[in-house]
Amino acid sequence: MPYALFSHDARISKAYPTEADVWMIARKSGLVVDAISEEEKATPRPVLDNEYEIRPCQLEPHEDPARNKAEAEREAQTEPELIATQTQH
Repeated sequence: MPYALFSHDARISKAYPTEADVWMIARKSGLVVDAISEEEKATPRPVLDNEYEIRPCQLEPHEDPARNKAEAEREAQTEPELIATQTQH
């Protein structure tokens, strides 16, 4: 069953083969924050920001979750990496 990212009842992402794939896309998009409760101080858990949800979805006509995943992985490989540089004074 394919999964996608939703905001309220509106689907806002492509469909992906697994829920884990959508978590990866959401994390790269900056939609995941670490939540800390009193019981979880040592290990915060990731949650979606701003009432986003990951849930099963219906495919659009001609949509292929595996192709969407492959495209996202290719895009991630071609994104420039930010490298922190230190300046000495």
